Amino acid sequence: MALFLVDTNVISEARKGRKSNAGVQDFFRSESAGTLFLSAQTIGEIRRGIENLRCRRDLSQVRALELWLDFLLKEYADRILAFDLECAQHWGRLMSPDAAHAVDKQIAAIALMYDMTIVTRNVGDFRDAHVRVQNPFA
Repeated sequence: MALFLVDTNVISEARKGRKSNAGVQDFFRSESAGTLFLSAQTIGEIRRGIENLRCRRDLSQVRALELWLDFLLKEYADRILAFDLECAQHWGRLMSPDAAHAVDKQIAAIALMYDMTIVTRNVGDFRDAHVRVQNPFA
């Protein structure tokens, strides 16, 4: 059974529901929920986006995204993967000699740890990470 680590850009696109990219819709329809995981980094990126909106005082959007984040935290409660000590070892290897895309390389380290495919639009960010990627937007 294939396991998928869903990147921030894909879970964010899925939030649009019927207005989301057709490939993203097809991906979520074709996979069972138990095979889909998020990283703690994705949760952090979503939180950062909410806080950026809060700074701009876009409170209606903040409220909407807070509700969505709460939903994700419940829906994926047992499928949010942390960045632990073993992941840190993989990450350190991925960061050398090129330290670009540090957070993406943390996500890649998690995917390597759990033998997962990263589902992302940003395939190029993972090119040198030696991890499987799938672009549902393609």
